[in-house]
Parts: sequence; C-alpha cells; structure tokens
Amino acid sequence: MNEGKTQSPESGFYAGMEITMSNTNQPAASSTRSAFIALIGRPNVGKSSLLNAMVGRKVAIVSDKPQTTRNRIMGVLTRGETQLVFLDTPGAHRPRTRLGDFMVKSISEAVSGVDTAALVVEPIPGSVKDEEKNLLAQCAKSKLPVVLVINKVDTLADKGVVLQCIDQWRGEFDFAAVLPISALTGDGVEAVVDELSTFAFESPHFFPDDMVSDQPERVVAAELIREKMLLLLRDEIPHGVAVVIENSAERETENGPILDLDAYIYCERESHKGIIIGKRGGMLKEIGTQARQEMEALFGAKVNLQCWVKVKEDWRNRQGLLNGFGYKL
Repeated sequence: MNEGKTQSPESGFYAGMEITMSNTNQPAASSTRSAFIALIGRPNVGKSSLLNAMVGRKVAIVSDKPQTTRNRIMGVLTRGETQLVFLDTPGAHRPRTRLGDFMVKSISEAVSGVDTAALVVEPIPGSVKDEEKNLLAQCAKSKLPVVLVINKVDTLADKGVVLQCIDQWRGEFDFAAVLPISALTGDGVEAVVDELSTFAFESPHFFPDDMVSDQPERVVAAELIREKMLLLLRDEIPHGVAVVIENSAERETENGPILDLDAYIYCERESHKGIIIGKRGGMLKEIGTQARQEMEALFGAKVNLQCWVKVKEDWRNRQGLLNGFGYKL
C-alpha cells in the first residue's frame, strides 16, 4: 500500500484539471479513499480497452492500430467508499514528430503524479522492449509501485505461455502483483480493480461519484470521429489526421433535444483529403454515420453531425497548429 502519498489537485500534473471535491452522498471524509493510477505500456497492448472494461463504459476510443490514444484520458470508478481515477496514456514509442514528443511527455507527467501504475503488456515471450524498460525505469525513479497486467490471454492456445511471460517479467522489476487478463472478454478485470484498490489512501473523493470521465462532449465527439477513421481508412491516413469540433449547440425540438456539431477533419495532404472524402463523398458519409450513431447512444440525444475536411500540411510538426488542436507541449 502506498501510504500517505497524495497529490494536490491544485499543483503538479493535476493543475488545470478542474477537479471537484465532491462530498455529495458520501460517507465522512475519514472513511473515503482515493487513488490515481496511470495505465502505461507500448502501443496497441490494450490499455484503453482495459480502462473501458474497468469503468464499465466506453471513455476511450479503441482500434487495432498503434498510437490510437494521443491525449491523457481519464476514467473514474467509484465503488462505495473507494474512488479510483485512471489515467490512460499514449503508447510508449520513439517520437518522430512534435506530436510524438507531446505524447511521450504526457506519459512522463502521468507517471510522476500518480499513486501507482499498471503496466499493460502482451503475452509474448522474449526480450522486454526498450520502451517498457524506460517506463519501468521512470517508475523506479519515482518509487512508484507497479502492477503488471498481462493482457490478451484469450488469444493463447497454450496457457503455459503466460507462465513464461510471468517468469520473464519478474526478472525485470519487483512488481506489486502480476495479473493475466483479457480486457476483451472481461476475464481477470475485477482482479485488477481489486489489486489497484489496495493503493487507495484516506482522502475525500476528487470527483462526483457518478462521474466516469473528465472528457467534455466535444472532445468525446472528436475522438469518436477519429476512431471511425482508424477503423475505416488505410493505415497511413489516420495517423496524419486531427479532428476538432468547432461548434457545438443543443436545441429543443418537438421530438426531443438535438445536438448540432460542426466537425473539421485536418489532414496533411490533398491526396489524403480525397481518400477521406471518398468517391462521391461516400467515405466521409460512412465515417460521419458511424460516429453519429455512437454519439447518440452515449449522449442520449439526437445528433446532427456535419463534417468538413481541410488540409494542413505537416501539422504534426507545427507547434502552433498542435496547440490549436489541443496537443500543447
């Protein structure tokens, strides 16, 4: 247990997060507990899928492509007196653009400001990657306890592979616990929650008990559009795309509320713009339709989504544009 370690929401990593100290319908402060937990690992190991499984609701987009997560995504799970605040981080990688620098920096900030970390890995025997060694070195420097989560065990025909992986990883770091799971099927997810709950410290809950994420609607909407692009477009296109909701307004109608959203999709090349739009606008329409349907399910309201595509050459290396898109170093 990480006793006595707390992080003021008014300083350090949490500055500007607008954390609300919520006492509504809670027990006395002395009986409530909280913990901030970073989900770390290489790209495409299932950190976002694990976050969604633990929270019980989709708060982070997922795809089978690496570097799906760009920003810090926060998920909140409150069970009785215990509140766990999860920080889903981008996959650890060697940055090649300023956007990559931003993503790597966000990992370091998360590790330096939490109570424990969950390192998510795949069940593949062999040498530990440099990116994972660097993450563990950061945790060791911060004296941060780490829980190893071996994900995707449902993909294994030979379960003995898991034992090989456990032996391999125990030789790299003194983990607080090692847990094989499948975020996809839910197998073992409760065990992860139970283990991470042991690191909670006496504290008021930092967020309302019914809150599951800090992401505003327009950010969620932009991420859902990007997720559908990751699913529908060829590999090289989505990584050069940013989505920004420029206008958002709700209006009442006879049939209930409608949320009007204007989304701008920024890509790096004219040829990419043509691919995103597709023949007679077919691809852009499909992206918008799939995103709108999921938005309506999440927001509980009809959505009028309008999408436009613009070219901003080499935007991933232009700091002014990165700032405007929400990726501030």
